Amino acid sequence: MNKTKIITLLILILYTVLSCVGDKKETTTKRDTAFPYKLPAEKPDIPLSAALERNYTNYMAPRPEDNELFSQFKYTKLKGFDYNDHDGTISRRDPSKVIFANGKYYVWYTYRNTPTPPQGAEKSNESIPSSDWDLAEIWYATSEDGLTWEEQGVAVPRPPKPNVGWRSVSTADILKWEGKYYLYYQGFMEASGKRGDDCPVVVSYSDSPDGPWIPHNEIVIPNGAPGEWDQFSIHDPHPFVYKGKIYLYYKSDFDGDPRLVRMQGLATANNPLGPFKKHPLNPVINSGHETSLFPFKEGMAAMVTRDGNEHHTIQYAEDGVNFDIASIVTLLPTAAGSFIPDAFTNTSNGRGITWGLSHFTNVTNWSENHAVLTRFDCDLSQDIHDPDMKHHNEYYKPEFYYKHSLNEKQLQRITKSNKAKQASSK
Repeated sequence: MNKTKIITLLILILYTVLSCVGDKKETTTKRDTAFPYKLPAEKPDIPLSAALERNYTNYMAPRPEDNELFSQFKYTKLKGFDYNDHDGTISRRDPSKVIFANGKYYVWYTYRNTPTPPQGAEKSNESIPSSDWDLAEIWYATSEDGLTWEEQGVAVPRPPKPNVGWRSVSTADILKWEGKYYLYYQGFMEASGKRGDDCPVVVSYSDSPDGPWIPHNEIVIPNGAPGEWDQFSIHDPHPFVYKGKIYLYYKSDFDGDPRLVRMQGLATANNPLGPFKKHPLNPVINSGHETSLFPFKEGMAAMVTRDGNEHHTIQYAEDGVNFDIASIVTLLPTAAGSFIPDAFTNTSNGRGITWGLSHFTNVTNWSENHAVLTRFDCDLSQDIHDPDMKHHNEYYKPEFYYKHSLNEKQLQRITKSNKAKQASSK
């Protein structure tokens, strides 16, 4: 075959390939009929735009009110807790999962009772806290209805120096495993803010949710090596019994202060005291200020509150690792500790959640900074269907929006810009 014939043949092959590609593109971007007026419950067998593809593949239903992982969130003030007239000296925050035992509900939380409100790292000392979670202990309370609580006192005090947590113990969560109870929490060995929030995770255990709690006195989730994403922070330990193992999710702050990035990681173990092995795909969730998950169907669902590209979403991972957005929500609870009846049952069909406790921060002003516990309710459950929790067209009074007003720096920028425009027009 001579050179001319070879070139001609190559041109014909290229033309044929390009024609096929063009035909394929044409068939995937056009259809003969319009999309139906009645939204199909199942994905229709017709070409769809990227937006409609997402509507059927990313979410559990094409309509939010039919999506089991979409909900509104309602809040109720709790009874039974005193905050010293909200002067900033008493704080309760970061509640654990709520469990039901001995005929009542139990919750553990970070409790601070100090002579002054937080004063920052530079002014802090052995009695003055640097932050709201500094100089804290783990306390617990019980309730018969989840609304009125009776404080029971300290569960895990700060251990003597130099044990892990001598400066502060905070942000506890609960695990039940083979008849015993385990509290995982952050153990600080310096005032928060001296060098970020550098702390590892430690654990105490008991035969009863009422204690006494025996400290393990060993770090169970160590910080990462220098240069790794979790080299400084291992926060919000959040354990479950899943796939026959202990799955413990946690948060880390990284990428440098003050513009911290917050993401969620996972460590697993066959024993509550470890060793825990960090997942090779960490971080497994790319957003979220707190770590709050629950078993759902065969996988795990996550409430991703604040911070990151995917904040204010509920996500789902069929394998507990590879999370996708399942819904976009508003007013998510901060530091949610949910009531999850099947958190420790090794379920393969998680039923979801309907309520829990969370916290509000900056209740008065920053000079009296403290947090209060609150109750949230929702419908993220396979077992109930509450239409009032499924509204997705919420209206707020103008006052709600005006509370989110421009700050002084922004007003000055606008004033300067307007003056410059006026001067240039003369």
